[in-house]
Amino acid sequence: MIEQRGAPAMTSLPAFRSKLDAIRPTYGFEDISLAPGTSTVEPSDVDLGQSFCGLDLAVPVLASAMDAVVDPAFAGALSRLGGLAFLNLEGVQTRYEDPSAILQRIAAASDDDVQQVLSEAYAAPIQDELVARRLAEIHAAGSKAAVAATPGAARRWGPFCAEHGADLFLVQSQVSSARHLATGYDPLSLADFTRFMPIPVAVGNTTNAEAAFLLMEQGAAAVFVGVGPGAACTTREVLGIGIPQVTAIADVAGARDAYLERSGRYVPVVADGGMRRGGEIAKAIAAGADVVMLGSPLARASEAPGGGVNWGMAAPSPVLPRGTRIRVGTVGPLEKILNGPATVTDGSQNLIGALRQSMAALGARTIREMQQVELVYAPSVATEGKSWQQRGR
Repeated sequence: MIEQRGAPAMTSLPAFRSKLDAIRPTYGFEDISLAPGTSTVEPSDVDLGQSFCGLDLAVPVLASAMDAVVDPAFAGALSRLGGLAFLNLEGVQTRYEDPSAILQRIAAASDDDVQQVLSEAYAAPIQDELVARRLAEIHAAGSKAAVAATPGAARRWGPFCAEHGADLFLVQSQVSSARHLATGYDPLSLADFTRFMPIPVAVGNTTNAEAAFLLMEQGAAAVFVGVGPGAACTTREVLGIGIPQVTAIADVAGARDAYLERSGRYVPVVADGGMRRGGEIAKAIAAGADVVMLGSPLARASEAPGGGVNWGMAAPSPVLPRGTRIRVGTVGPLEKILNGPATVTDGSQNLIGALRQSMAALGARTIREMQQVELVYAPSVATEGKSWQQRGR
């Protein structure tokens, strides 16, 4: 004991508070499992169809606006299978008349050189004529034209795309908020933008219920959920931000339901990123998502323009890349990835068949019924009894 001579006696200490005192648990796909209930249904009786922002979907799958995933031909292929692809308005499809050469260069670049190659590729200007042409090509391929742009580009390209036949516009940024402050420029007003756009405007991405509710109040036709979970995204490492997807989806779904009760308008929730297998898609919908957006799982299709690689949308940044090129390989046609037959046992093929089988086992005939199934905290669900499988990996 240290004696402090001459010091006054301390009768009490103030209460000390730590931010960790109020920390809450959050959950990703590997933390939870879906609990069977009292009924089951036939897989053939499961209905996966819905209206999404006024467009009919036969399956709840969107293709991410990534250059290695979506071009007009891919949009047509996914549409024929019941989904919807988003074209990146600030990507190589709108910068190059024939993007195949630059796509091949990105795919072939060494790991040491790829960042420089990406930066140079995206330095070419976006061309009005190419934006209009790609929209026409998507329609010619048999798909509705869904396009995506960052908030900084939305004011320029939103009205242009609507005038040239786009059916849905996605304003997508790293983190979307209802109030963006800036001193050097006039930020996009979502309320004004949605009011004057003649086509539906979806918004992403967020992980926060209050932000999602405010985005819905400002006219968002759908809200995309996910900050940093994508396989090619490095936002969580570079910026240290993000919420595990199950928690983020459930929080935003709660905002959707509250907004529906107040306004009478249903705003779909899109789980964007972090899903590779059928079971993860099932968990995303059970957590509250209406639709899932996939990037890298679809980049593995032979129809994908990336040729077996993928990269994050923020990867080309010459200052602070928040994505990377990854090699995902090519496993076969899009039909095989979505509808099988699967030739692997890890759940990465026949994604729609797996979702349908999961819903049938849980007694859910529709997406809305799937959103009502029980979630349980189950961190051991992937390893329990699997010692031989784990040993072989």
